[in-house]
Amino acid sequence: MKLIFATHNEGKLREMKNILSDLPLEIVSAYEAGVLEEPVEDGATFADNALIKARYVAERTKEWTVADDSGLCVESLGGAPGVFSARWAGEGASGEEKADKVLKELGETPMEKRGAYFESFLALVSPAGRHWIFSGRINGWITFARQEIVVRPKLPYDAIFIPKGFDKTFGQMTDEEKNALSHRGQAFRDLKSFLLSGQIALD
Repeated sequence: MKLIFATHNEGKLREMKNILSDLPLEIVSAYEAGVLEEPVEDGATFADNALIKARYVAERTKEWTVADDSGLCVESLGGAPGVFSARWAGEGASGEEKADKVLKELGETPMEKRGAYFESFLALVSPAGRHWIFSGRINGWITFARQEIVVRPKLPYDAIFIPKGFDKTFGQMTDEEKNALSHRGQAFRDLKSFLLSGQIALD
């Protein structure tokens, strides 16, 4: 049973493989499936963009495909960067530049006004074009300075986000710690429950 994760982000791929590791699935990236290009993510919501990506890869591979679109929403910035999280700091910006832009916009805003949340939407698309949507959200706070990301690459906002009830950033957590509570972890667990329910057959 093959499931393609429509991403070129190694950090996201690692998270997905960890969460779904006990399912009888061969999980491969879009790159490993031979899809080197990426579609234009011009959807108005995370769900829209996840579906755009999943359909793009499913149409080219004729395989079951899942795609994620996630982002950081900072309350005092009107929900920004939101759906523009990947390109809010400009095309080609480094991970550090993306995180630093959020910190710069917030400046010396006091901690009680640095509330933020991560949101994630997953789209599962069948070879025939049917789709299902799963989601997750985690509330927290933005730090005053970027912290070192210890484990996962290419997840820049992890360096500045402290989930509610914790005293360290996502980037300072192990895979197990983060996946147990993260927005993407929630969405993937819902996907996992759906796959285990037997409502579809991955063939």
